Amino acid sequence: MEGLQRMIDGIHYIENHLTDELRIEEIAAAACMSKFHFQRLFSMLTGYTVSEYIRNRRLTVAAQELIHTKAKVIDVAMKYGYDSPESFTKAFQRIHGITPSAVRKDSRFLKAYPRLSFQIQIKGDVEMEYRMEERAAFTVVGKSIRTSAEGGQNHQDIAAFWIEANRNGLAAELAMHSGPLGLLGICLDFDQLQENLSYMIAAEKRDTPIPAGWEERVIPAAVWAIFPVKGAMPKGWERIFSEWFPSTGYEHAGGPEMEVYMCDGDPSSDDYYSEIWIPVKKDK
Repeated sequence: MEGLQRMIDGIHYIENHLTDELRIEEIAAAACMSKFHFQRLFSMLTGYTVSEYIRNRRLTVAAQELIHTKAKVIDVAMKYGYDSPESFTKAFQRIHGITPSAVRKDSRFLKAYPRLSFQIQIKGDVEMEYRMEERAAFTVVGKSIRTSAEGGQNHQDIAAFWIEANRNGLAAELAMHSGPLGLLGICLDFDQLQENLSYMIAAEKRDTPIPAGWEERVIPAAVWAIFPVKGAMPKGWERIFSEWFPSTGYEHAGGPEMEVYMCDGDPSSDDYYSEIWIPVKKDK
């Protein structure tokens, strides 16, 4: 599991530089991964973005320092990357429910976010089916939303987006426009710094006029790792990132990711067939 060892190396780098200016490029380099792949893998494995983890760890260590030393709040704030006592106090209070200056006077419980560790688990369902397909660039049409990855907000927003698309007829109309791939749920325009992304409900563009208000996007040429999914979507993402990527010689190529839905069948049924498409490249 070389991939998991690389993640451990990235965590070591973060922990050893909590009081420094941490750049994702340097963290990913310590893990011998591309910036995009490290961030995407980290998020899928832990449920946190890299910046969330760094912020939580810094505020955990900062609380201990305030309790066990006589350091001034302003000095601790600057040490852990905050530009002012005000911004530090706001972040500290959001996590711990108490101001930094009150820590030494108030005996209430604080929050502690432990250092992450990764362990290999032996499971019964060890097999994972996949196939590789190289595909030229193609154009999709549909509608999208912008959502935040922080705290898993994207999962709630995307689920609500699908409910609305089924209610207002967007999904049915796209299904009528769909090409061979069927109906698509596409994650794209990842902004790891701002911790947000776009999610598009779409179909391949055909030689027919598209309704007003729909968007057109080009999905770049890529080599796709394609994973079959049986049952209600979305599922399967966690195993791909926690098992398939760490155990193969591939890494994420950094482009859009797709959920591919068949236009016939009930997406909530146990025997529904769908696919997850992820652009990949061979690890050097």
